[in-house]
Amino acid sequence: MTGDPRIGIGYDIHPLSSERKLILGGVEIESPLGLSGHSDADALVHAICDAVLGALSLGDLGEHFPETDEFRDISSLKLLRRVRTLMEDRGYRLGNVDSVIHAEAPKLAPYRDRMVGNIAKALGVSSDDISVKATRGEGMGPVGEGRAMAARAVVILFPRGG
Repeated sequence: MTGDPRIGIGYDIHPLSSERKLILGGVEIESPLGLSGHSDADALVHAICDAVLGALSLGDLGEHFPETDEFRDISSLKLLRRVRTLMEDRGYRLGNVDSVIHAEAPKLAPYRDRMVGNIAKALGVSSDDISVKATRGEGMGPVGEGRAMAARAVVILFPRGG
């Protein structure tokens, strides 16, 4: 790897299910619907993991954490901590994360600070380095129709010591 800053983008989407809890940013959100997936299906944290992996040219989340028993129902914050280790082992540190959750419901603002705190802790940075926003699908596509939730994230990494 070079000593230059690196930028990554991540995306994740999961269908909604009445049989799962809704976990976003490591926070259990009060909702009749959760996200279906192999792990805890935390689309926000998955998007951040994917962004960091992409910035490091290390592929995607599924390559590192396949759908095996080892990762069934695992907290996505644990996966994020493992991704942080990969980042640090390659000599990089996080500059910041900018992320957005795409969801029709529920309102996520009351949970935002806890999400930010969980993500910052997992990445070993200040909460000031983590941005979490939310937007609606306005009736368009699977998110707007209330069938799924998605998240996008962008990260910048800097060489440690730089």
